[in-house]
Amino acid sequence: MRNHGDFLFTSESVSEGHPDKVADRISDTVLDAYLEADPEARVACETLVTTNRVILAGEVRGPKAVEDTLIDRAREAIKDIGYDQEGFSWKNAEITSYLHAQSADIAQGVDSGSDKDEGAGDQGIMFGFATRETENLMPAPLFYAQTILERIRDYRKNGDARGAGLLPDAKSQVTLRYVDGKPVGVTSVVISTQHAEGMSQNTIRETLRGVVNDVLPNGWSCPEDEFYVNPTGNFVIGGPDGDAGLTGRKIIVDTYGGAAPHGGGAFSGKDPTKVDRSAAYAARYLAKNVVAAGLADRCTIQLSYAIGVSKPLSVYVDLDGTGKDIDEARLGLLLNEVVDLSPRGIRKHLRLNRPIYVPTSAYGHFGRVPNAALDNFTWEQTDLVDTLRNALNR
Repeated sequence: MRNHGDFLFTSESVSEGHPDKVADRISDTVLDAYLEADPEARVACETLVTTNRVILAGEVRGPKAVEDTLIDRAREAIKDIGYDQEGFSWKNAEITSYLHAQSADIAQGVDSGSDKDEGAGDQGIMFGFATRETENLMPAPLFYAQTILERIRDYRKNGDARGAGLLPDAKSQVTLRYVDGKPVGVTSVVISTQHAEGMSQNTIRETLRGVVNDVLPNGWSCPEDEFYVNPTGNFVIGGPDGDAGLTGRKIIVDTYGGAAPHGGGAFSGKDPTKVDRSAAYAARYLAKNVVAAGLADRCTIQLSYAIGVSKPLSVYVDLDGTGKDIDEARLGLLLNEVVDLSPRGIRKHLRLNRPIYVPTSAYGHFGRVPNAALDNFTWEQTDLVDTLRNALNR
């Protein structure tokens, strides 16, 4: 997304009950189970969900005892999301695991030894992004799309009367108007939410209009004829009973809503030796600190890795013309100095070898507020601000 001119830009989000997000949640539940038992566990868990069926597949290396708990943990995840319907219920869904041992060929490239450091778990490119559009330094269209769904979730799960009859599966889409590259208003909002049989669409619309008005800034009211609620009519059959879901199918929702490049790798179900996940977190961490330090209004960072190689092959910085008299090449070198961007260095710096991933599985991996008690979302901290400022002034 450009930082100049007048245009419309749209981002979408999906709720924790969307089929693909149910799959992400279960995959991260498996990951957290292994990391809870062994911080050095290796996990690559893919999940398929469909009508009353869940299938786990992938590779793991960790305590054998964890495997015996996974079916029950998956059921608890489904229960927490809120599925107890005829077509998909935590009580009677058939859950099958085909997880097996990690390939020795992959392990030998990743594991450290007496003569080598820990290598990346795969090759690939990862992007991080930050922008001054919102307080959490995220693109505004995605921020509002996510926040709308979080508010609906809170109504539904906290016993609020406004959530009565609303079910777990939901999607949102927000289009903002930009003037001179800055968001100034909303032109349309789309919300589809699963609901109980017989619930009035007018009641749903009234509830969701209140949500949107609460979430958007003052003066940004969506025009009534551009406010779309359940455009197809009924949305009773939803979740995995309505559509099959797979891990890793919502990578744009998980990141920046299309406002920044994406390297193509998904996050959920992957332990932090997989740079698809850990290096994307590191790239966001660096980009956010660059913007928080006042060095630029926008920052995109690309990292690249090769399987079995510990150091990044490249660190690319693009300030999109918003830098404050800073050479981007110099900044890239500096970032590589102030943070160890090897897979082990990232895991240590951001404290990633812990069971902290279930909360990331819905409503975005970035722009979230860290929970002090859980010590999660460490990549959202801005503790490099002074370090970067001082280093640039050397």
